[in-house]
Amino acid sequence: MSDVRVIIQRDSEREERVVTTGTTAAELFAGERSVIAARVAGELKDLSYQVQDGETVEGVEISSEDGLNILRHSTAHVMAQAVQELFPEAKLGIGPPVRDGFYYDFDVEKPFTPEDLKAIEKKMQEIQKRGQRFSRRVVTDEAAREELADEPYKLELIGLKGSASHDDGADVEVGAGELTIYDNIDAKTGELCWKDLCRGPHLPTTRNIPAFKLMRNAAAYWRGSEKNPMLQRIYGTAWPSKEELKAHLEFLAEAEKRDHRKLGSELDLFSIPEQIGSGLAVFHPKGGIIRRVMEDYSRRRHEEEGYEFVYTPHATKGKLFETSGHLDWYADGMYPPMQLDEGVDYYLKPMNCPMHNLIFDARGRSYRELPLRLFEFGTVYRYEKSGVVHGLTRARGFTQDDAHIYCTREQMSEELDKTLTFVLNLLRDYGLTDFYLELSTKDPEKFVGSDEAWEEATETLRQVAEKQGLPLVPDPGGAAFYGPKISVQAKDAIGRTWQMSTIQLDFNLPERFDLEYTAADGTKTRPVMIHRALFGSIERFFAVLLEHYAGAFPAWLAPVQALGIPIGDAHVDHLEKFADAARKQGLRVEVDSSSDRMQKKIRNAQKQKVPFMVIVGDEDMANGAVSFRYRDGSQENGIPVDEAIAKIVKVVEERAQV
Repeated sequence: MSDVRVIIQRDSEREERVVTTGTTAAELFAGERSVIAARVAGELKDLSYQVQDGETVEGVEISSEDGLNILRHSTAHVMAQAVQELFPEAKLGIGPPVRDGFYYDFDVEKPFTPEDLKAIEKKMQEIQKRGQRFSRRVVTDEAAREELADEPYKLELIGLKGSASHDDGADVEVGAGELTIYDNIDAKTGELCWKDLCRGPHLPTTRNIPAFKLMRNAAAYWRGSEKNPMLQRIYGTAWPSKEELKAHLEFLAEAEKRDHRKLGSELDLFSIPEQIGSGLAVFHPKGGIIRRVMEDYSRRRHEEEGYEFVYTPHATKGKLFETSGHLDWYADGMYPPMQLDEGVDYYLKPMNCPMHNLIFDARGRSYRELPLRLFEFGTVYRYEKSGVVHGLTRARGFTQDDAHIYCTREQMSEELDKTLTFVLNLLRDYGLTDFYLELSTKDPEKFVGSDEAWEEATETLRQVAEKQGLPLVPDPGGAAFYGPKISVQAKDAIGRTWQMSTIQLDFNLPERFDLEYTAADGTKTRPVMIHRALFGSIERFFAVLLEHYAGAFPAWLAPVQALGIPIGDAHVDHLEKFADAARKQGLRVEVDSSSDRMQKKIRNAQKQKVPFMVIVGDEDMANGAVSFRYRDGSQENGIPVDEAIAKIVKVVEERAQV
């Protein structure tokens, strides 16, 4: 036995240790129960990996991002084993970890039922308790094909070695290097219980899975393509402790209560009629009020900041998108063309920026006009696959609050700084306050323009972002094809992160459209273009706010700001006069004069999440007063009418929550 020198890395601390040949990573971290894998030279390894001389080894804890992925992928294997024990005819697809959980796809004769999921979960618990070892085994392509001859989808994956995609999860099975199979080995007998093609790594044993639950099943095309067979997908979740699983399930229950699709129906705000089509919403009168107020406030703030409003059509000749590059880079996300005017292709617009460029270019421009800030509530259309369309948050037709700013190179940094500050302050006005920033940089496979222009644009955005004093997170390769971007990520009331505003710096579209202005010295100069969407889309922002507030909008956004509730019929006239006076102050007030009992009227108002319930009885009427009842059930009695109206006006003007 010869000695092996290794470095054990723990955060910033490095410990050199001399061990014997054949020492495993598990032995290096003996007694550290939270360590479930190792990172060696940047690569994740099973704890059974034998360390080599000179290597730096870092323990991977189960609660880390990599650790959670390993936990969840290992649990997916246990689920697949359970499925094949209960349904021997099931053929295996792919089972990657995903955010907060995992899934596995199966080819089965009939869709899984809720009773099937209960049985699978019970079988998983049995496997977990057996403590089966996950054992890695290197195989040749030929040997893998022989072993997995009865698994047609695995055979297809073997053929993808070196080109497997992360998008469909295939890369968890095969990579560019050696092919491996993971065996599940009985801890007592050493007998093979189950096996799966997989890159790994995995937990040491099934006993290292602390807590899991199966969530639901759904149909899914093999590898995400409509051209492939339809499989059955089972989703599950797994966590480092039972407490974390419980907290996650409680979070999901709260998120379900806040689901904008559910609230949109309950509060009569919007619908997505089948007769119109998936991803194409209509706003009902109450939803229309909220949307109009959102837009009106945004419009006023933009005017104060020097933006000029423009309007552009919904469709255009395809030549425009050839010039912009969208037909080269974005055609899959566009609706197919309509052939008009003797065979000319017309497209529904997926973006507003090419049309804004034509407005800039409609006449000669002087440096004295810059920065020129063009703004539009522009409706665009993008053909999202049916599997990803989701209410208002992922739609096929939506309205962007879209701005394009044309400025000189010298104005660029200041304009970006002003734009980002404006964006953050406006989001705060709508009630979002917890932000971080993300910097999306060039996709080396999908970009136009020179490397030098990209480097300058990226560094400029980085400096602008850092001035805000917010956390800045890198997003390598996440930029659009024409330039890098800053995106504002906002957390909602239950801690979920939503991408909100985006700011993109673009040296390339002005080049493609040959945009110019006359500089102070009389020369023709190319402007810099800044793309900026504040809400992203009005529909999506509407959905985010609806979920953030759980439907209980602050009074300034609420469709009905105050509802009059008479104790008896004799009090209706007093409330109608109150409502008339309030409406003259710009308030949205209704009176419930129905034949329902007062308590039912209050319950109805609470279900509709009205900020102010205005209740009137004999004493209120005699004193020229009203009483307030709030959404939390608290009351404020005997408020003089003028004072009551002034209070509602103040709450609306201050955009306060009550």
